[in-house]
Amino acid sequence: MIKILKFILPTLILCSFSITPDYDNFCGIRNTAFQDGEQVTMKVYYSTLGMYIGAGEATFTTSLERFGGKPVYHCVGEGKSYSFFDNFFRVRDRYESYIDTANLLPYKFVRNVDEGGYKKYNNVTFNQSAGTAVSTNGVFKVPNCIQDVVSGVYYARNIDFNKYNVDDKIPFDMFLDDEVFHMYIRYMGKEKLKTRYGKFNAIKFKPLLLKGTIFEGGEKMTAWVSDDPNHLLLRVESPIAVGSVKIDMLTYKNLRYPLTSLISVR
Repeated sequence: MIKILKFILPTLILCSFSITPDYDNFCGIRNTAFQDGEQVTMKVYYSTLGMYIGAGEATFTTSLERFGGKPVYHCVGEGKSYSFFDNFFRVRDRYESYIDTANLLPYKFVRNVDEGGYKKYNNVTFNQSAGTAVSTNGVFKVPNCIQDVVSGVYYARNIDFNKYNVDDKIPFDMFLDDEVFHMYIRYMGKEKLKTRYGKFNAIKFKPLLLKGTIFEGGEKMTAWVSDDPNHLLLRVESPIAVGSVKIDMLTYKNLRYPLTSLISVR
């Protein structure tokens, strides 16, 4: 049950499918969605019998810093289980990305996780021009415009969904655990979404999930972002090996734009 928490951060967008990226739209995307000082908290719910129970939280923060003399967004995702569930499976995960402000490509990625006593640390430096990723474990060849799991979240928020038709695939490549994953999300259109926070005008899409995790393969996961310039992540839903998981936006601070997609507060 509690093992769902170890997937709070990477599975917000983890997906895989063999496809050639459309680099005209993929490379050099500019940030129009978030700003320095933004903070978003997501709450993780788990269900086996139709009743959702709060199991943990994930918080994403963004700050404007300098890395190697260049301006970067330092984006941090932290996931933790609630104190009650710590007795069964304690999770304390931290993912960091240093992202070029000009094109939203990562310079550095750090993964530091503690999941039920299992600990893993990986520090990755990207050389986008050379096409390499130097991790704690070695040097790896990567394709153009590679993303990490955190930069990929912020990249996805900057997609102009108005350019796509329903069922269109939006591809990009991601580096995680010293492997390259060829990924896409499928645009599913727009709809109204009721959450525990309120009712929103939302944009809906589906990632094709990696096999081998507790999530089922295929396009079983569904995500919604706010239909306004923030493209704030509102909800993620997916069946898992036993039961289902729902991740809802709980709080936000310092959004770049007013949250005009919010129709009513619950």
